[in-house]
Amino acid sequence: QLQLVESGGGLVQPGGSLRLSCTASGFTLNYYAIAWFRQAPGKEREGVSCIISLGGYTKYADSVKGRFTISRDNAKNTGYLQMDSLEIEDTAVYYCAVSYGRGAECYFDYYNMDYWGKGTLVTVSS
Repeated sequence: QLQLVESGGGLVQPGGSLRLSCTASGFTLNYYAIAWFRQAPGKEREGVSCIISLGGYTKYADSVKGRFTISRDNAKNTGYLQMDSLEIEDTAVYYCAVSYGRGAECYFDYYNMDYWGKGTLVTVSS
């Protein structure tokens, strides 16, 4: 069975930190770009960050740049999203998605992802 499983979500106070994980099962992530999306209540799903398969290029949404860090460990078949200085506006369900290819860039291409996780809820509240 091929799947992506997110973990690490939870309740955190403003200014706090969380690290999300995305682990692939049934296939290897070596040739896949990894992207994180999020969907807040009443809002459309938006791209947060992505990293190419070789790990040499990363991209961030303006709203999280400087606060979030994306990384990957192909030996563990896992991608990560480190979230620091969390704000109430970061509250959302966070989704991991992957896209096959070894291009030099990655994109928040919602319609061209090969696999999606089911999401993990991040709640930032005082």
